[in-house]
Amino acid sequence: MLGISLTTTAIALLGGVGVLPSAADDTPHAAVTAQAVAAQTQAERDDVPAVATPEPTDDAAPSPRTAPSQPADKPTDEPTEDVVEPPTGTDDVESSEGGVPAPLPADSGDGRRVVFSETEQRVWLVDDDGTVERTYLVSGSLTDNLDPGTYEVFSRSEDAIGIDGSEMKLFVRFTRGPSGAAIGFHTIPTDPTDGDQRMQTIAQLGTPRSHGCIRQATPDAKAMWDFADDGTTVVVV
Repeated sequence: MLGISLTTTAIALLGGVGVLPSAADDTPHAAVTAQAVAAQTQAERDDVPAVATPEPTDDAAPSPRTAPSQPADKPTDEPTEDVVEPPTGTDDVESSEGGVPAPLPADSGDGRRVVFSETEQRVWLVDDDGTVERTYLVSGSLTDNLDPGTYEVFSRSEDAIGIDGSEMKLFVRFTRGPSGAAIGFHTIPTDPTDGDQRMQTIAQLGTPRSHGCIRQATPDAKAMWDFADDGTTVVVV
């Protein structure tokens, strides 16, 4: 009995100083250890800053996964196709204005005649009874080389060449300038060295632009050709 008592006492003493493990101590120690680990893990998590999901913005570039394989087309101010400019003059454009015709200038003669006003840059085709058959804008001389007065048609040509090499049609001549070159009515000249481009637009009729003749839109030039035979009176005012 004495031996058993001594043995029990020794085991108790050794377990108390930690030499022998104690079943009673296992659970508290494990719990403390788990709590320490959990606390350390939470502390480490708290030290690491959280990564926030970025808010989308209008100028954010697409992510590599969502970016298109080809760049998107960008708008441009450049035209996508050639711009076609309107022609400078066409044969089917009527230059004669509608509505009330411009009145004949005072002191412009009488009888059947052609009247040309240098100040108005306008022509009237007048019948025997004074009725105006047609009136339209023209482009006369830039150099004011035509004196007011009464003239007469003396020559006509369906095709003609100007002093500058330009080409014109339906030339109705009624006088000559200081250089001796003929002055008359014809279509707007074309420049053969520039792809037969007209030398002015229909819209520019009504302003002086010629070397000395009177330029007309093609429909008006045809009307003049039909009206003014050789000997027809031309009055310049």
